[in-house]
Amino acid sequence: MMCDIKSMDLEELTQALSELGEPKFRAGQVFTWLHRGARSFEEMTNLSKQLRARLAAEFTLCPPEVVRKQVSRTDGTIKYLWRLCDGNCVESVVMRYHHGNTVCISSEVGCAMGCAFCASTRGGLVRRLTAGEMVDQVLFSQLDSGLPISNIVLMGIGEPLDNFENVRKFLSLINHPQGMHIGMRHISLSTCGLVPRIRQLAEEDLQLTLSVSLHAPTDAVRSTIIPVNKAYPVSELMAACRDYCQKTGRRISFEYAMIRGVNDSLEQAQALAALLQGMLAHVNLIPLNDVAESPLKPSTRQQVAAFQQALTEKGITATVRRTLGSDIDASCGQLRRKYESKEA
Repeated sequence: MMCDIKSMDLEELTQALSELGEPKFRAGQVFTWLHRGARSFEEMTNLSKQLRARLAAEFTLCPPEVVRKQVSRTDGTIKYLWRLCDGNCVESVVMRYHHGNTVCISSEVGCAMGCAFCASTRGGLVRRLTAGEMVDQVLFSQLDSGLPISNIVLMGIGEPLDNFENVRKFLSLINHPQGMHIGMRHISLSTCGLVPRIRQLAEEDLQLTLSVSLHAPTDAVRSTIIPVNKAYPVSELMAACRDYCQKTGRRISFEYAMIRGVNDSLEQAQALAALLQGMLAHVNLIPLNDVAESPLKPSTRQQVAAFQQALTEKGITATVRRTLGSDIDASCGQLRRKYESKEA
């Protein structure tokens, strides 16, 4: 079985090429080609034809194909639907901010978490992405859009911490000086609350931003929105988050999708403020994307503003996420599901 060369780090690549009788510097050349977007070994023109042929025989190199590309007329947000080597599709979104361009990438094909408001989880988990497939989303989003990517958000299709080892490898690759060299402080990773993995991530002591999809301050409400809460209730999740802050010295961003009549009351705001008191925390209030298959509806602007004010009055930093790409299937998973339904 041929190896996935894009998921290999420089040390692994050096070892593999050494076994082919190649000098150490060849690995650096190949690594650089891979992370500049070479779509085939034939493009690696500073390698001999013989070596290129051997690489093609020993390794797989299968860049993603753009199936659909949507560009927002209102803010320039670009949404990609990528076809992977096995025919499965995932989504990435390029967003423009004053501080630079951000790409939101997927970590899995589908998702096993079953969150009530999310289009990505409908149909369940198909498979986990390799580190190379995650790198390719960043790299080819940059190459296709022509926009330099300075920030990455792991908040697309899938639960990143459910794919822990591949995500850890991706972070190492994307951060490498001979790769795209995107710093950890420019990367955000979102989780719905897999407590053992949050604790494992804390031990890695990476300088990324951890975002926790909280969405409710009590078990009674959160369990109806996020099924994983039944395995890791709010008290366990918050204990892991507090330990994470203490271990890393990094602030956690708590994601809070505003759902009309479910989690947007002022009583819920008071409970949330009490839950986060004394923490290195920031609350990101998210206007809910209206997913056709879901009965859940977004809170009104007035209610979002009142909720934010209630948190602020209790000393909790809270911002409302800017809505981007609302005219291009903004909710993650929608474009993939539309494409698969059409193909079926």
